Amino acid sequence: MQLPRLAPDRATAVALLRRAVELGVDHVDTAEFYGHGFSNEVIREALRPEDDVLVVSKVGAAPDTEGPLPLRLAQRPEELRAGVEANLKSLGVDRIPLVNLRRAEKAGPGLRAEGDQVVDMDDQMAVMTELRDEGKIGAIGLSNVDLHELRRGLPAGIACVQNAYSLVARDDEELLRLCLAEGIAWVPFFPLGSAFPGMPKVTDEPAVIAAADSAGATPAQAGLAWLLHHAPNVLLIPGTADPEHLVANVAAGALTLDAESLAALDAVPTRSGDIEIDGHE
Repeated sequence: MQLPRLAPDRATAVALLRRAVELGVDHVDTAEFYGHGFSNEVIREALRPEDDVLVVSKVGAAPDTEGPLPLRLAQRPEELRAGVEANLKSLGVDRIPLVNLRRAEKAGPGLRAEGDQVVDMDDQMAVMTELRDEGKIGAIGLSNVDLHELRRGLPAGIACVQNAYSLVARDDEELLRLCLAEGIAWVPFFPLGSAFPGMPKVTDEPAVIAAADSAGATPAQAGLAWLLHHAPNVLLIPGTADPEHLVANVAAGALTLDAESLAALDAVPTRSGDIEIDGHE
């Protein structure tokens, strides 16, 4: 999502992705509506088959050049299909290994569905399953879902769940446990909180700052490391457009937190509540 910040300097965006591959990154999260296709186009240019990088995309929204935000919801079945086709085209592939269905009815950060964008999940899962059967997508993921929605999706086969989740926003703990029990990857977006007004930031927490000092790391690295310590099915997707931040984020994967620090971090209360943000992940 951060790559479009580099739109004026496409070569730098390509170089950032090449650096990610050099560092061992093998999972990239994208969407056609990130930068109106810019992110996908850069991925197409930068990544090679021999890199063996899993490219995961998302549908449920579409670019919007005239609205107050750079995207609009696109929840109807025909819009989901069009979103997959648009991703295939901009990524330059015949098949996307995994596509997340971004739902829009769960309370929390993001646009909320209204009018004809309130679509029954069964109708959405039907078209996602068709796309998988047609070979256009390899697996189905869910994004921005609650426990009930995940249970509705399980019979179709769910590879991952991508929700807003961090040390300070753990309302979905029961959902995480279900994913762990079902062998489903947990992919938190906003893993360090968000810059959206009203949303807490992990790096502001005294316990995170203390844990970082103890480990000789930055607060951001400590926050990311806590997620990896918290559950074995966590896959991190911290976004960045900065090469130094990229290196620091990857290094968080090797950071060890001692028992005292982990206990202090586990004790940090969730602060997410039912915040609704007029924006997107």
